[in-house]
Amino acid sequence: MADTAGEKKHEATDYRRQRAREEGNIARSSDLTSAILLLVGVILLDVTGPALGESMIQLLRDAFDQRMEISTDVRTEMVHLGRQITQSSVAILPLMLGLLLTSVVVHFAQVGPLWLPDKIGFDFSRIDPIRGFQRLMTITNASRLGFGMIKIGLVAGILVFGVWGRWDAIQALGSAELSTVGRFVWDTMITLCRDVAIALLVLAIADYAFQRWKYEQDLRMTDEELREELKMTQGDPHTKARRRKVQRELAQQRLSVDVPKADVVITNPTELAIALQYDPKTMKAPVVLAKGADLVAAKIRKIALEHGIPIVERKPLAQALFKQVDVGKPVPSTEYTAVAEVLKYVYQVKGRSLNELTETLRD
Repeated sequence: MADTAGEKKHEATDYRRQRAREEGNIARSSDLTSAILLLVGVILLDVTGPALGESMIQLLRDAFDQRMEISTDVRTEMVHLGRQITQSSVAILPLMLGLLLTSVVVHFAQVGPLWLPDKIGFDFSRIDPIRGFQRLMTITNASRLGFGMIKIGLVAGILVFGVWGRWDAIQALGSAELSTVGRFVWDTMITLCRDVAIALLVLAIADYAFQRWKYEQDLRMTDEELREELKMTQGDPHTKARRRKVQRELAQQRLSVDVPKADVVITNPTELAIALQYDPKTMKAPVVLAKGADLVAAKIRKIALEHGIPIVERKPLAQALFKQVDVGKPVPSTEYTAVAEVLKYVYQVKGRSLNELTETLRD
């Protein structure tokens, strides 16, 4: 029984998910971000590499040319240095902006908008050696270690087989021109890095799927956790039951006071009941004193019988009044004719003068 009670068999509620998010407990994979950044970086280098290389070579040429000119003016040297820094920054700016934008997009795609000011600051528990050792010995970290070994083996395999497949071309570089060697090295580096990035991306996607699954499993709730959360968010069920009982008692007390004042009760005949009161001297139209369905309707009929109040069955009228008129409000003009017929019948039963209806239901 204890195992059953502690089993996490309920899906996480929205409240539990929100609390976990506010505490920084989210499903994310740092490997996914790293793999995508590596792949995007390789693509950007492949596209902008030649232009970037030409810019850097030109900067080096300018720097050497300026060094050949001896100048004792510090201001002139600072101007030259600033120009070189600006030119080099402009050359690598597309690469840096591309990587920055990619990092932001990937992080936002995994986490979404999340601001955790409580996490800013120094936490001494993070440098506790005992807690650090305990964290290292967890199953999660052991799996991360195994995953890291797989990545190392995969990267090493790609590099070894990549170089082995180009071994004949590498041996032929001994008699090639320097520009040919440089182009071969660049193309080989881009190709190998791209293959490594794609392989790491596949592993990172698998890692993210696992992290997402584990996150959902950790958020699942036991019966006790679900009950405690319902108490916290919606109140104690026993307290709510007592509150509803008190509300029912108060409603019944109001019925016991208001229904005896009614002139007639219009029914459906069993599902609905509407108690009407009309005093031609003080009212322009009949007023709904009470209304209800099912058990409340039965209570209204019971009180009406106890006090000798006529009960008249008018299905369409009862339905219209129940839907359109709130308690304490007058009958709408669209129902004046039907209500007048009911009041006429009630007056005849009670033996009251029909002259009292002459001013009934004035517009």
